[in-house]
Amino acid sequence: MSNESIQGRFAGKVAIVTGGVSGIGAKITERLVAEGASVVVADINAELIASAAETFGDRVWGRRTDVTDEADFCALVAETVERFGTLDTLFNVAGGSRAGTITDISFEDWDFTVRLNLYSAFNGTRLAARQFLAEGKAGSIVNIASLNSLVPMHFGVGYTASKAGAVMLTKQAALELGEHGIRVNAVSPGLVATPLTKSLTDIPGVQAAYDERIPLRRAAAPEEIAAAALFLASDDASYISGDNLVVDGAWQTTGYPDLRPFMS
Repeated sequence: MSNESIQGRFAGKVAIVTGGVSGIGAKITERLVAEGASVVVADINAELIASAAETFGDRVWGRRTDVTDEADFCALVAETVERFGTLDTLFNVAGGSRAGTITDISFEDWDFTVRLNLYSAFNGTRLAARQFLAEGKAGSIVNIASLNSLVPMHFGVGYTASKAGAVMLTKQAALELGEHGIRVNAVSPGLVATPLTKSLTDIPGVQAAYDERIPLRRAAAPEEIAAAALFLASDDASYISGDNLVVDGAWQTTGYPDLRPFMS
């Protein structure tokens, strides 16, 4: 595929990217603009939203949005269509976690993590699908899950359970929406070098413990996850739906390191 055809894959398209101003989401936004799309970034960080809009101009519009709140997400979709006239694709990227084990995690931390990772994906998938159906179009949805949807890790009970739920939500939506031409896929990254993971990998010895388990011996760059996400959203993946694309440097072949010695 030529560079010119890649740059034009999303020409005239309108996309929403939740968590679209930092980490993986920011690189998805950047890549979409480069490939011709107009992008609505949804995040809780108003300062970063303003910065993204200033960087990209009229092609990017931002809205402070609580993606765990159905009414707020509904307003996001409605305002996107009001501003750009349509919606073609949604990237559910917003996510995070509060650490804990089954026996010691607080209900509040469990609820926060599940709502941020699973409720937000449900809100986005349902509301985008409703918009596609209202327009009679074959839209595309990409949910950013995690290798933890397949592989458990210590201190990650809320995160692993919610990301596994997001993958099954993806498959369920693909089953239900396929007859309308709507495609729904997930990307499950391994370790990615983002501001969210830096607080963990900066702990002495942690990055080395990860690198020892990852056959490619490094974390992914956010750009590498963005490339996979855009592929699934594009017409290049026109017959792919219900898939969970693992982008992990072959990490799932070895399993997670035991980080308990670093957390004591």
